[in-house]
Amino acid sequence: MGLFNKLLGNASEVSVEKLNDKYGRLLTDSEDIELGFKLMRDVFMFTNKRLILIDVQGLTGSKIEYKSMPYKSISRFSLETAGTFDLDAELKIWISSENIPSVSKKFNKSIDVYEVHKYLSSKVI
Repeated sequence: MGLFNKLLGNASEVSVEKLNDKYGRLLTDSEDIELGFKLMRDVFMFTNKRLILIDVQGLTGSKIEYKSMPYKSISRFSLETAGTFDLDAELKIWISSENIPSVSKKFNKSIDVYEVHKYLSSKVI
């Protein structure tokens, strides 16, 4: 089921230790990764200060874009939960006054999306 979820574009949780080992150099001295997810080759992490999106590009994956979104820039977010026949839930995040979501990520049913929503709420509100 893990490969199936990856092919569909569903995010799965990644341990903070693994994220620190690989992406710790992106963090400031007073910043800690608190939650992270992997989607195929891409990663998104919630730290105590911001949301970091890591977009691996190209066939070889040698080009990588790192996007940083401070929580104060998030103007709104929505959560669409998985239905009876749906395999995933979707989190959408809007930055500043944009009309379309800047971030849209799908989660498989193994992730408690309500905890992700609660976490994001605690950072934004």
